[in-house]
Amino acid sequence: MTYELYYWDGLQGRGEFVRLALEAAGADYTDMARQPDGTEKMIKFLESRKTPHIPFAPPFLKHGEVIVSHVANILLYLGPRLGLAPADEAGRYFAHGLQLTITDMVAEIHDTHHPIASSLYYEDQKEAALARATAFLRDRLPKFLSYFERVLQQNPDGSAHAVGGALSYVDTSLFQLADGLLYAFPKAMRGWSNDYPALEALHRAVRRRKNIAGYLGSARRIAFNESGIFRHYPELDHAPD
Repeated sequence: MTYELYYWDGLQGRGEFVRLALEAAGADYTDMARQPDGTEKMIKFLESRKTPHIPFAPPFLKHGEVIVSHVANILLYLGPRLGLAPADEAGRYFAHGLQLTITDMVAEIHDTHHPIASSLYYEDQKEAALARATAFLRDRLPKFLSYFERVLQQNPDGSAHAVGGALSYVDTSLFQLADGLLYAFPKAMRGWSNDYPALEALHRAVRRRKNIAGYLGSARRIAFNESGIFRHYPELDHAPD
């Protein structure tokens, strides 16, 4: 049964974390944003007054009659079905907790360029964005990355993966997180391979995987741009002190 992924067209956004897991597993899925009437269908679905289990916003996944919203929740659902989650219950919940931590970090990254309101343009909140980005790069970025580095280093099955001894959706999500940060904050991320060697090695290893490499080199991969979560505004980026 084909998975249907619903998200906005033209940007990676939060939907990319789900796309990467589906691509890594070679899953049969339809990216509805790339379909001619996909966005129209998504909006009608969200505005329905009859369909049960309606999500608040994309991304959401439709699998038969099952509808799952929120990235971490979608990946919790997909993980065991795609072979991208630990087999044991404790491992699955740990993986879910890591994904929720990634979700927290993604929200903070978003707020570096939209600290006041998502309804305002970046240009309407540049002063606040600079203050927020400065604090994020100084305090929060190293705290999050140090945590993920420690998770990798302390994995009993080796530092090649975040949880267990095989690729999981947490690994693909950490890849996307690092890739986005390298795009948005290249100065701040300079030297990250020395500070977070296991995380940098994971990023390289995931990029080299056959399915992921094929996806990244295809038209299916939307380029980073200034409409997504990870945005490169040079005035917000600076090298760490």
